[in-house]
Amino acid sequence: MPEYLRIEDLLVYQKLCDLHLDVCELTRTWPAEERFELASQVRRSSNSAPAQLAEKHSDRHLKNKIEGTNRARGEAAETIHHLFMAKRKKYLTEEAFEVFRSRYHECIRMLNGLERKLEMQLPPEARRFTPAPSSSS
Repeated sequence: MPEYLRIEDLLVYQKLCDLHLDVCELTRTWPAEERFELASQVRRSSNSAPAQLAEKHSDRHLKNKIEGTNRARGEAAETIHHLFMAKRKKYLTEEAFEVFRSRYHECIRMLNGLERKLEMQLPPEARRFTPAPSSSS
């Protein structure tokens, strides 16, 4: 049985937390009228991504852990949307948006891998994903 990992030990959790802190720093430069609008929304969704992982990490039910991973992925995608709107409103440059977008996409790929790994612990008939066929020589 694998050794239990604290949520803080998961690299994707660490990266999502770092992104949240960077998003918070970014929104400090936005116009005051956005404080309770777009800035608040992007901060909330960026914090919710790692929070969803943390909430379900120690759950005893594997399907709940998978759901937490799925929700974290959704929150990461929502954050990208809010950042895209901020770019459209000219609160951040195209280059800054692309850096955030790339970092979030890396986390989404990591969450996809985590979800697949968790799914493989389910009985085959309960899995949403099938393992990739192995190549034989």
